[in-house]
Order: sequence, then structure tokens, then C-alpha cells
Amino acid sequence: MNLPANHRLVQLTPERLREVLDLDAWSFPTAASLDQLESVPFPLTWDRTVGIDAELPDESVPPADGAVPRRRELVALHSSYPYGQFPVPGARLAAAGLTWVGVHPGHRRRGLLRAMMEHHFARCRADDEAISVLFAADPGIYARFGYGAAASEVHLLIPRAAPIHAVPDADQHTLRVEHATRAAHGALVADVHRRAGEASGRPGWVGRETPEQEATFWADPEFERGGAEDLRIVVVERDGDPRGYALLRREFAWPGTGPDGTVALREVAAVDIAAAHALWGSLTTMDLMERVRTPRLATDDFVTRLLVNPRKADPHVVDNLWVRLVDVPAALSRRRYATDLDIVLAVTDHHLPQNAGHWRLRARAFGEATCTRTDDPADVGVDVANLGAAYLGSASLATTGAQEHTPNSLARTATAFRWPVEAFCSWLW
Repeated sequence: MNLPANHRLVQLTPERLREVLDLDAWSFPTAASLDQLESVPFPLTWDRTVGIDAELPDESVPPADGAVPRRRELVALHSSYPYGQFPVPGARLAAAGLTWVGVHPGHRRRGLLRAMMEHHFARCRADDEAISVLFAADPGIYARFGYGAAASEVHLLIPRAAPIHAVPDADQHTLRVEHATRAAHGALVADVHRRAGEASGRPGWVGRETPEQEATFWADPEFERGGAEDLRIVVVERDGDPRGYALLRREFAWPGTGPDGTVALREVAAVDIAAAHALWGSLTTMDLMERVRTPRLATDDFVTRLLVNPRKADPHVVDNLWVRLVDVPAALSRRRYATDLDIVLAVTDHHLPQNAGHWRLRARAFGEATCTRTDDPADVGVDVANLGAAYLGSASLATTGAQEHTPNSLARTATAFRWPVEAFCSWLW
């Protein structure tokens, strides 16, 4: 790991919180003051939060004996969320959710990001976290480090009373609308969110696994509301069993033509399409509201199937989760595949040479898989970023740039990698 002179990796601690928040505000500009940022829960676990200190001249202290005083300043940092049960096709494994990656704008182009990524990968391998996942602020950066865009998300602006298809048993649900608090609704939201992911078998559907994540999610400081109301929740139940929820704020406006409000959703989940029908039917008919603005949703979310005319919701699709295979044999053997497969992959990886080489992947349809090093000729050549893009089963390996060396091998491999449900991650900050 090559760092510039007078720079060092340091384990960050709670005593340096204000420095961490200041550096994050340099990396991701915000109108909030440091005092405001410090007043809300901190989402990271300190044992996974690492910075880079630089030794710089201290101009606030007069020189002594001709020597220029020095000080140490935090100029870069990164952290990761510990996902011990990250959902992948047909299974769960340990993964690292890379986050808060930032370099002070006055210290760019010095190799600090590369050093932090090397440190992150080394820690993942030491902790048996076979994959690293992230939301990419700048996709071009992470593609260089072997990450592939593995999932997409869709954002909708649904008009008031948009027609939705009928669904059996949707009318068997009851509904309640309340002020949302962690004390009253934390357990309900966590339970329904978990059940929604399990019911769909959706790769990437992570919960908030640490106390820090949970506390941050439920924080509702006034300075972050943009003048809107406090957080509200709509819960749909069937026979007393909560089966869906939406966390939201109403943004009210009244121009000369009449009420023109927006229901701004923060998170929405439902365990089945009947509960989703009841939920969306309520959200699209709230008094004085003319539209519903969704958060990130899976591209095959229930609402995309319920809307009679989804074009009217002005769908906007962007990248969602990026995946990096840190340990190729572990990652490939711990997921499941949609068809039987016996294939040799020639993997290239410019950052982790342990992953490079020929790997024989054997799998039974929806059963166990093995991945072992081999000297056999390759059937398919693939870069580690291509594997990351295809890993969760949404992107086709055949369209990522993989190369076919034996007839029909790429089609067979791509078919085995695909999964019935689109991958999606609803929360990873």
C-alpha cells in the first residue's frame, strides 16, 4: 500500500467525530452545520471506520528554533457496514457495504483513494466477506476498482388516483395512518421489511443490521425536512397482521388553481401484491395531494405491475447496487444458480491477483455449487467487474463484455446466473 510521505492510515474513534463529519461535508456538500450533523445519530460502526492523516505545517503556531510546527489533519476516510446476512441468489453470505468514502478536495490525485480501497479489500478477505457492495456517487470511480453495476432502481411520480389493476383480496386489508416513531413502529417496520424480502427472495434486500443504522434511519431532525412535516406512516393490515407500510411526508402547496400537494415517500414495503394494492390505493388518494413521489424501487416492484398506465408515472431508471467479488471462489460457490452448470471461467482481476486465473464452477439447479482452481482450458473469459455485474442475477453475463471460448458456453453460463427476481437494495448509505 503506497501512501504519500507524511500520510498514514489511522483507525478512527468517537473522539474524532467532529473531524469525520467535517471531512464528509467536504466530500459531500451539505447546508447543515457541524453542530446539526453532530446532533443526529452517527450511522457507522467505529471499528470499521478508517481514515488517512496527513502531517501538515501548522500556521497557527509560531515557529520555534527555526522549525515549522506540524499538525496532523484528517484528509480521507472510508467505512463499511457489516452485512452478515446479505441476500444473494438463493442464499445469504457475509458482505461489506462500503460507504462514506471521501477525500478532501485539497488532497485529491495523490493515491489516497487507491490506498483506502486496497485496505478495504484486505479487510474483506480477512473477515471472510466474499463481496463488497455500494451505492456509487460516481460510477466511473468504482468501475476502475472492479465493481460492476448489479442492480437498477426506478423512481416514479404517480398522478393522483392513477388507475391500478384489481387484485384478489386487496379489500380484506385495513389501514391506519399515524405519526411515525421508532418506539411505536420500529419493530413493525423491521419485521415487514424482512418478510417482504424473504417473500420475494430478492437479492440485495438488506435490513438495517446494526444499532447505528437503525438509529440513523429513524432520526427525523427538522433541519433535514426541507420545511416539510415530520415523518408519517401508513400501515396496511389483514386480520391484525401488518403486511405493508409506507413512510412519508406530505409536501403541501396551494397555487391559484387549488391544492397541489405531493406525497414524498421515504420507504415502502409490502409482503404480497394484495397488501401492495391496498397500500398504493391509499397513497394515491390522499386529500389535497396531487401526486406520489417514490423513493428508489426495484424495477419489478409491485407498483410497476399494478399501474394500468405506468408511463403516466414518468419512470426514471438509474443504477442501484454495485458489487465487487473480493473472493471469487467463495462468492461463486455460496450463491445458487438457475440451471445446472459445469464451466471454466478465466477471470481477470487487476487489483486482487488471488482472484485471477481459471476457475471451474459446478452447480446444480437451485442447489449447492463449488468453485475450484483448475488448469483446464477456459470456456468463458470474464473480468471481475463483469462477474460483479452479473452476480445478483439481474444483469446478463452475455451483455457485460464476457468472452466466449467454447460454443454456447456464454449462453449457458448467463442463463444459470440469472435469477427470477430483480436484485435491489433499498437502504445502504
